Amino acid sequence: MHELPKLTWLEARAALHPRAVCLLPLGATEPHGPHLPLDSDVTIALAMARASGESLARAGIDSVVLPALPFGLTNYTDGFAGWLSLKSGTLWALLEDLIGSLEQHGARRIVFCNAHLEPAHVQVLRGVAGDHALLEAERAQVLFPDPTRRRWAGTLGEEFASGDCHAGRYETSIVLAHDAPHVRGEHRALPRVDIGLVAKMQAGVRSFVAAGADQAYCGDPAKASAEEGRDLVARLAAMVETTVREAWPDLYAHGTSNPR
Repeated sequence: MHELPKLTWLEARAALHPRAVCLLPLGATEPHGPHLPLDSDVTIALAMARASGESLARAGIDSVVLPALPFGLTNYTDGFAGWLSLKSGTLWALLEDLIGSLEQHGARRIVFCNAHLEPAHVQVLRGVAGDHALLEAERAQVLFPDPTRRRWAGTLGEEFASGDCHAGRYETSIVLAHDAPHVRGEHRALPRVDIGLVAKMQAGVRSFVAAGADQAYCGDPAKASAEEGRDLVARLAAMVETTVREAWPDLYAHGTSNPR
């Protein structure tokens, strides 16, 4: 496994070959309760991508962890300070540009490792992946292992499956495991907040404030633990590795040595 920002250009030229899996961490900069930093989704996405790269390495698959994207569609956090949002067309164009850059370097296999779950953001990722659904000689295929899909949501704990998981037990656990110094200690005293977020989204509610999350969190952050966070990241990595195995069985049959 390589991390692209830490490579020289010569090392990058060798690493970005057509059989390498490029892992793109996708997060956001937005409020996560009174206890988590604004970059929590970036922390989660990077942890997922790195763990996925390690899992692929154990299977003999080359991978490259790309720089994390810290911006997405963050309209649900309107009313709180600190959010930085893109428009859907901007995010779509940005992803297309990144894919085009990787294609020029010879990469042909890209996986979105997404930790920001706002519906409009997820919809853009689904659309971009749909536009790059085939592996071709000159174009990359993009996979989007979507944790909000029923197949995966049930593997990530009861809180995640309920939808009431913004800065709750699920996200707080992962940040405790991977960025503990920036978790504010008051999370232990925060009460559980159940707002039925998914149903309210489906009914047309378009912000956490309107949904009843007046401190920019829902779920049960007081129950979070670093141990659970490590387990959750392992489950996210298993989701990615399974998706790669199902989409690209040739990597497992023939390996991923650089053909150049």
